[in-house]
Amino acid sequence: MQIFGVDIGGSGIKGAPVDLDRGDLAAERFKVLTPQPATPDAVADGVKDVIGHFGWTGPVGITFPGVVTGGSTIRTAANVDKDWIDTDARALLSERLGGLPVTVLNDADAAGVAEMQFGAGRDRRGTVILLTFGTGIGSALFIDGELVPNTELGHLELNGHDAEKRASTKAKDDHELTWEHWARRVTKYLAHVEMLFSPELFIIGGGVSRKADKFLPLIEDIKAEIVPAQLQNNAGIVGAAMRAAKVAQ
Repeated sequence: MQIFGVDIGGSGIKGAPVDLDRGDLAAERFKVLTPQPATPDAVADGVKDVIGHFGWTGPVGITFPGVVTGGSTIRTAANVDKDWIDTDARALLSERLGGLPVTVLNDADAAGVAEMQFGAGRDRRGTVILLTFGTGIGSALFIDGELVPNTELGHLELNGHDAEKRASTKAKDDHELTWEHWARRVTKYLAHVEMLFSPELFIIGGGVSRKADKFLPLIEDIKAEIVPAQLQNNAGIVGAAMRAAKVAQ
């Protein structure tokens, strides 16, 4: 079975049809740059371009980088335009896609759902936290395999700042931090999250998971097991498609 998944990020909008039996992309993903400013209408046009590239006409799962309540209403917009707040994303995106059935969920929650089913969290019980490092820091919290949605732990305070302003990969790039310097910031962030939630497992996702060997060995004094996401930066697309398939049942 195939369902289309789209992952809206602060820097890019990417998508592909997903083979839900394998938990993998059924075709090479297509990506467009996130428009600046990332207003609802402009982002909706980007999503339309991604889906139009494949000529897709079925259900679509779409992630959003912020809190999504009721499967539709946007409550926060840290890395996109503030006009998203209180937008009915499902209605907007479905209309822009010509009435296709649309499911919307938090981007890190989508990545977490995929990793728990097909990746590094498979068959893991207890408390598991997936963290996606990119333009910001996304989070997905699972207790015995059940998702606690919209945690947004990237906005915890760290040294007087939003954690993602200090420890995201954007922060690394903006401040030209070495892997060693950035790993120290990530360690402080993980220690703070660990103090609050005492997870058995951290899964590190986002695009930087492809380079896990450059920084994970530098992270010390964290009691929880730390592993890279197996689906890497495709996890959001896969998780979005999974959620859309579940809603369509």
